[in-house]
This record gives sequence, structure tokens and C-alpha cells, in this order.
Amino acid sequence: MNPQVKHSLVFPTIQVGDILTAIDFYVERLGFTHQFSWGEPPTFGGVSLGNSVLHLEAGPSYANGPSIVNFIVDNADELYAFHQANGVDIIEPIEDRPYGIRDYMTRDPYGNCIGFGNYIYNQGPAVKIERVDVPVRLEKRLAALLNDLAEHKRMSVSSCLEEMLLHSFERIGDTVASPHTLNTLDYIQELKKKHGIDYDTHASYRFEE
Repeated sequence: MNPQVKHSLVFPTIQVGDILTAIDFYVERLGFTHQFSWGEPPTFGGVSLGNSVLHLEAGPSYANGPSIVNFIVDNADELYAFHQANGVDIIEPIEDRPYGIRDYMTRDPYGNCIGFGNYIYNQGPAVKIERVDVPVRLEKRLAALLNDLAEHKRMSVSSCLEEMLLHSFERIGDTVASPHTLNTLDYIQELKKKHGIDYDTHASYRFEE
């Protein structure tokens, strides 16, 4: 019987011509964080993106062909714009793919291909529905936040509300599912400050017109 592996981390290793030059590229141009370098001069190093660590090993480029490594991120469009501004070699532009990921591919100075993407959920057969008008009134500042959030997510306000409702109906442990990535939740905190939302999560029970 195969072992039942619950959790694991993958640390891919790619070969680069010079460790310090590679670390500088991955940190300054791609937005990674320097984790470590080993040896004097360094022959091995590590950079991270979120919880993922990429190992860099000094070796001849294309010794066994270029490596291909892909990362799932919260917001591929934001990172794509950052890479474009930094003059990164983008060999495949960002696009929604039929396999359910919006992604793009870059190339480092040693020929290694590094891809970045975020999940999208518009794949699969269309779900035929009928929309109806409902008498909805929202707190003014909350409504302003909702409009900004829908624009940020490239959705209509109706679709954004439907997404949040469907997620809130699902239990995850002792809480409910959220449709928002960590990156979007951080953005929502900025929107709350922008619109002066200073009340707590349960404040709606105390709203009074």
C-alpha cells in the first residue's frame, strides 16, 4: 500500500552560471526573497516566493536542457506588470489557459523557464441561470467598497455578490469558505481605510438608518 502523505513541500533545483548573479536577478527582477547562499564563493543558494523555495545550483547552463518551474501566486496580473516594468524576458504573455490557470512564462539569464499564474474558475460547461431583481439596500460605505472590489476582480457587482454568497454557504472546519485570496483580502483592508469603514464584522446587527 502506498504511504498516505498528508503534507509535503517541493524544493526544485535549477542550474545557473553564477549563484550571486542569479540571486540578484531573482530578488531584484523577479521579486523573490533571498533565503541563503552556501560556499565561498557560493555554489548553492535559495530564493523564495511565498512559501515556495527555489534552489539554485552552480552548474553549466543547458547541461541537461533548461529547467521549467511554475509558481501559483495570488495575482498573476500584478506580478506580470512588475516583471514587465523590470524588463524581464517574458516568453509567453499572460493569458487565461484552458487548464484553469491564468499564467505566463519568463526566462532567466541562464535559459531556465519560470512560470507564474493564478487559478481561474471560468472553466467547464456553462451553468444556465435566470437572474431576478431583489430589493437590496447596503450601507453606503460598504456599497462603495463592493463596487471597487468588483472592479478589482474584473467582475460585475452581481457576480461578485453571487461568488461571496456561494462561498459563505460552505463550511470549512469551524468557519466558512472565502472567495478571496490573501492578496485580495489585503486589498480589501486598503478599501476599508479608503471608505472609512471602521466598524466590526458584526456591526450590521446594529445598523440603524
